[in-house]
Amino acid sequence: MSERPTLRRPVLVAAFQGWNDGGQAATLAGGYLARLWEAEKFADIDPEAFVDFQATRPHVTLDEGMQRKIVWPENAFYHGPIPGADRDAIVLLGVEPNFRWRAFSDVIVGLARELQVELVVTLGALLADVPHTRPSPVTGSATDSKLVEELGLQHSRYEGPTGIVGVLHDACRAAGIASVSLWSAVPHYVSLAPSPRAARALCERLATLIGTPIDTTELAEAEATYAEQVSEAVSTDAETQSYVEELERRADSLEELVEERGIPSGDSIAAELTRFLREREANGDDVPPSRT
Repeated sequence: MSERPTLRRPVLVAAFQGWNDGGQAATLAGGYLARLWEAEKFADIDPEAFVDFQATRPHVTLDEGMQRKIVWPENAFYHGPIPGADRDAIVLLGVEPNFRWRAFSDVIVGLARELQVELVVTLGALLADVPHTRPSPVTGSATDSKLVEELGLQHSRYEGPTGIVGVLHDACRAAGIASVSLWSAVPHYVSLAPSPRAARALCERLATLIGTPIDTTELAEAEATYAEQVSEAVSTDAETQSYVEELERRADSLEELVEERGIPSGDSIAAELTRFLREREANGDDVPPSRT
């Protein structure tokens, strides 16, 4: 820690490269927020004990004097005021560790306690059967019933493999720190392209959590270019084009269903999608194959 900032009712927003970062949407959103809020770096976690440098290799760069410099994988903390709010933000940007996840999470929780963080929000993105031409659905969940009710979230019912995000939330729960997990859906057929659409959806959902608008104009402009480029690529393959059109029909059907039931689409679309696909399979309807 290079300095100990004095913060007002801080919220910690974390995004990690790796398993939790489909289409790089989570880290794109986290980096955008750090820049938007003019956040300054004040601490980082030494990667030596947590990162496999053969899996996540350091980079060599050259400065203006052509001197070589090693840039190590980083998990860094930035702090800054949230415009229009009476609170500050801590943004944690980094890579999912390869080793000692519990110790890594304890470091983050320890810093959160020291700085009296009121809420931890993790950003994640998963690959899903969603079209690139429709808004990215975002799910928000928490394990604390009071938080679920206050913030209009869902109880986390996920069972299965998890990443550092899941371990960090478990550490927050054990430490008595309120935490929320936000996940956006990214089209799996363009998983390698950064998704500004999913990043914008995460920022907008975060804005509702903290009760303060977040300017996403820049992400919206990038989103228009992203959609145009992906549509152009998709149009070159008839099978992929047909598949995307089917995804669009599903998304539109789900949106109509959500509107009929009066359910907030942001937190319900993923659950509705799962139910919709199961019903199709049960009825013997064809479900288009996944793309790589």
